[in-house]
Order: sequence, then structure tokens, then C-alpha cells
Amino acid sequence: MFELKDATMIYDMDKEEKVYAMKSMNVTFPDKGLVGIIGPSGSGKSTLMYTMSTLKKLTSGDVIYNGKSLSNVTEGDKQHLRRYEFGFVFQRHYLINYMTALDNATIASTIPVSEAKKKAEKLLLEIGLKKSELNHRPTKLSGGQRQRVAIARAMMNDPKVLFADEPTASLDHENAFLVMERLKEYAKDRLVLVITHDTSIISDADMIVKIWDGSISEVSVKGA
Repeated sequence: MFELKDATMIYDMDKEEKVYAMKSMNVTFPDKGLVGIIGPSGSGKSTLMYTMSTLKKLTSGDVIYNGKSLSNVTEGDKQHLRRYEFGFVFQRHYLINYMTALDNATIASTIPVSEAKKKAEKLLLEIGLKKSELNHRPTKLSGGQRQRVAIARAMMNDPKVLFADEPTASLDHENAFLVMERLKEYAKDRLVLVITHDTSIISDADMIVKIWDGSISEVSVKGA
């Protein structure tokens, strides 16, 4: 599904000392399964996610998605991919404060409102939100509860690829396990990429990509 070819991202291009967030990364990802992307802060994990999902453009190299280069796709094509094929869970929740948890989860849904609310409620309950919390606004929810709303929102359109940047960072151990179990279930038919510092949550991932200082230091595949 995804292939990176000499993917390079350089910040501060106009300065004498350039900052390499990604250095000639070459890797092929499976069509489905749970993929863990690990490495220390500043290693390039989030930049990798942003470039694969068209949120940022590479300085050089290429990202291939379903056999097609993403380097020169139109802005309209990018928006279509992000709306219908990609789902996102960011470190920050980006919830709308005046909307309820349920409405936040359905905000980008592409199905009729009544269907979307039923689907969102099911997703929210599956990942640990209580029925009594569905109509709470973000200010009345804990950080962990807000993260669960963000995860449900990311799954609403059944994206083929789910990008999750530190999805369990604000959760306690029990709820982190619950969320990861849901992501593993989702990954049976789709590709889920989890960026994390916590190796314990991806111990049984189908593939693990280790990143160090902007470079891929190791790739391991379950059963290989």
C-alpha cells in the first residue's frame, strides 16, 4: 500500500545548518496490519506520518500509495484521500469545545447524521467512554476521554489507513490496553500505523519500524 523511496525531509533549507527530519528513508508497508513506529523525541516519527498522509511534502524522494506517487497530486486529491481513505489521531485532540463528545466524533462523517450518531455511539462505547459521557463537552472530559473521542472520530469513515500519533499517551494502563485492542481489531482489515515511545503497546505488532535521528535503524516483521 505504502512505499517510501529515499524519502527526505529537510527543515531550515535556507540556513547554513540544515535540519534533517527524515534522511533517505526506504521502507514498504503492508496493505493491512498493525505497524508500530518507535523512536525518541525528535527522531522523525511524526514527520514520517505527516509526509505519508500528504499533510507535508517531502524535500526529495517519494511516497508511493497504491502504486501512485503522492509527490505531485493535486490539493483536491489530497483532500479526498484525507477525508475518505485516511484517518488521524493526533497527540492533541483538536476537539470543538462547544460540541458534545458524540457530535465531535461525527463532525467529519460522510454518512447521514442519524446513521453517524449510531455508529459514533457504538465506537465510543467500545473504546471506553460511558453512555452518560456522550453528551459531555470536551471541557467536562478528562484528557483520556477526549483522546477516545478523537480515536472514534478517526474511525468514523472506515479509513483504509489510520495514522495514530501517541494514541495512548494520556490514558492509564487499563484504558490504553482497551484502545490498543480496538486498534488491533481494526488492523485486521486495514493498515494502522501507531507512533509511540511506549514499546509495550506494540509488543505484538505485525511490523515495527525503529527510527533514530531521522533514519530507519531497524525494521522487524512478525513471523519473519
